[in-house]
Amino acid sequence: MTKKKPLVVVTRKLPDVVETRMRELFDARLNVTDKPMERAALVEAMQTADVLVPTVTDNIDAGLLGQAGPQLKLIANFGNGVDNIDVQTALSRGITVTNTPGVLTEDTADMTMALILAVSRRIPEGALVIPNEQWEGWSPTWMLGHRITGKRLGIVGMGRIGQALARRARAFGLQVHYHNRRRVSPAIEEQLEATYWDSLDQMLARMDIVSVNCPHTPATYHLLSSRRLKLLKKDAIIVNTARGDIIDETALVRMLEANEIAGAGLDVFQHEPAISPRLLKLVKAHRAVVLPHMGSATIEGRIDMGEKVIVNIKTFMDGHRPPDRVLPSML
Repeated sequence: MTKKKPLVVVTRKLPDVVETRMRELFDARLNVTDKPMERAALVEAMQTADVLVPTVTDNIDAGLLGQAGPQLKLIANFGNGVDNIDVQTALSRGITVTNTPGVLTEDTADMTMALILAVSRRIPEGALVIPNEQWEGWSPTWMLGHRITGKRLGIVGMGRIGQALARRARAFGLQVHYHNRRRVSPAIEEQLEATYWDSLDQMLARMDIVSVNCPHTPATYHLLSSRRLKLLKKDAIIVNTARGDIIDETALVRMLEANEIAGAGLDVFQHEPAISPRLLKLVKAHRAVVLPHMGSATIEGRIDMGEKVIVNIKTFMDGHRPPDRVLPSML
């Protein structure tokens, strides 16, 4: 007798190869339109599915979990972070939560480095000159940016992505500094030639470039507060490819408007997809570079994420502990 396939509800469209494999292995209900599910649709999914596969655009909070059916036993998040899921409530209701760690590290580090270069060398501004027919030829004093070689980079969060960024930064001649919840091993510090600061405040005040690479947790909400942002040097730039809530965006915008900081490169925002009108004005004035949350957006990365989701589901359904189970102590 053929074993009944688990009902797996996927909240957003995934790469074709991932969706095809899911259909082969599971009774997969796919989101063909790729529109974020309304809350009512999420409730219905959680009342019928054996497994839910949400993404960062789905807020799986305590209220939603309270309406889950007894058959829902696994939430296999399509993403590295799980700040979109109330993990504690899920576990208290007997629902296992998994994520897809590690596969986005190199892609996100690449984009972080790209933003550092884009802001420092005014790349987006320069890219508009020729299409807008504004170029009158080379000049020794026109479109001058800043060299990054020899500058000090302060990495906030020295996990996988922070370390991958540090490797790239060393190749560009940057001096690597970092602040982390826990100091990394001496071997890693030596390999990355990284200087550790136990005081985030002291590090921020001395850096030329600051990159935010820590996870979003209750402890890191507005970690870069208005007070801390004011510690930055006037000629410093800040880059964020982690989560928008880690920076007090209103305070950052205010400092950019007042020329109290040299620039910002942002791939994430506090209220995305909504973008502050004041921030948009700064972008148009070439005071900031912004991207639409595309730090991990490579086809290879998305397929790798999907494969991790599939492995987590299959392992769980076979009665074993999934390899990427998330526990509150990990947050």
